[in-house]
Amino acid sequence: MIAGSEQAALAEIERRLTVEFPEAAPDAIDAAVKEAHTRFATSRIRDFVPLFVEKHARHQLAGRAVRTT
Repeated sequence: MIAGSEQAALAEIERRLTVEFPEAAPDAIDAAVKEAHTRFATSRIRDFVPLFVEKHARHQLAGRAVRTT
């Protein structure tokens, strides 16, 4: 289960990525965030998980943007 503060951080990350990648479908952004979050599911220290999730999701979405242009 995701803690409330982490869940709120993930929602904020999705909002920021939606602004940064307006050409990306909302489902693609959601999938990128969830996929990145899954990478850290077993991390014992949760403080920096949202930061790492945002970094990985942004990298994934930027790679998709480069391939489509």
